[in-house]
Amino acid sequence: MSGLRGQPQLVRRAHEARFAVQRKANTEVVALWWFIGHTIIERQQAEPWGSGVLARLAADLRAEFPTMKGFSESNLRYARRLAEAWPSEDAIRQQPVGELPWSHTIQLLDKLEDQHLRDWYAAQDAYHGWSRAVLQHQIATRLHERSGAAPSNFASVLEQGDSELAQQLTKDPYALDFLAIDSDATERELEERLTLRVVQTLRELGAGFSFVGRQVHFDVDGDDFFVDLLFFNWQQVRFVVVELKTSKFDPRDAGQLGFYVALVDDRMRITELHAPTVGILLVTDKNETVVKYSLAGSTQPVAVSRYELSQAEQATLPAEETLTRIATEVAESDETAAI
Repeated sequence: MSGLRGQPQLVRRAHEARFAVQRKANTEVVALWWFIGHTIIERQQAEPWGSGVLARLAADLRAEFPTMKGFSESNLRYARRLAEAWPSEDAIRQQPVGELPWSHTIQLLDKLEDQHLRDWYAAQDAYHGWSRAVLQHQIATRLHERSGAAPSNFASVLEQGDSELAQQLTKDPYALDFLAIDSDATERELEERLTLRVVQTLRELGAGFSFVGRQVHFDVDGDDFFVDLLFFNWQQVRFVVVELKTSKFDPRDAGQLGFYVALVDDRMRITELHAPTVGILLVTDKNETVVKYSLAGSTQPVAVSRYELSQAEQATLPAEETLTRIATEVAESDETAAI
């Protein structure tokens, strides 16, 4: 690795500092909206609902703070819902929801009715630093049911604390429903549309993933081997080998992935700095019992997960090699743009 890829601790510290500043500002904004919502509840308890409390309050706030935006009647309704969902101002300041941008809080109120789920997604959002679009995607695809759910052998081949961390990197299934491709598209259109969707695929892997390389070469006593896609998770400071198969799980796939994991762990991992390398195999379907027996026979930490596509999308899905090539090109172009 080169540049910041070789400095995971520095990158982590920089991210933490940035998030800390953002969260402090977010807390004050959310606390203000909570206070407004709490005030609205008190006034509406004292006056009839139809007396125009919200409209009057919105007008008063705009008149008092003409340069501040957001004092609409709609936002005041959200402020009231915020105060109902989290009745204590101390809770706002002490819980993850208080660290989020106001637009994220609106998503939690709009998309979720269960208060426990609101708190769960707020905690995940605050921890990972999601954008609003990512938060919307995670809620829509029910991340709370998929997170950490992929069958793996992590518990038997990794130390307990590390196996629990590694398990958090997995999902089951992965939501790849955005890989739809028209069968009559030209090759140029196909690649353009695939590029956009493969970016989303990479993001679906989860927070902290950065691209390391494609076709990473290993010479094993004169025999050549190439790892298609290799990632590094800076949050857990470990390499992650990801293999995408456009077919049902085959025990031989787990064996091949385990072999690649062993190579990366032996040749690239710095033992005193990096956590053990893990592998994630993505397949279109799997027999859970076959997966169980296959993983039991593997000495390398490997997880197996499905990804979901509609039948129409499955029919137009290109070959595995095409997906790998385009995913690599997109990841490389994204990193160049980020620099």
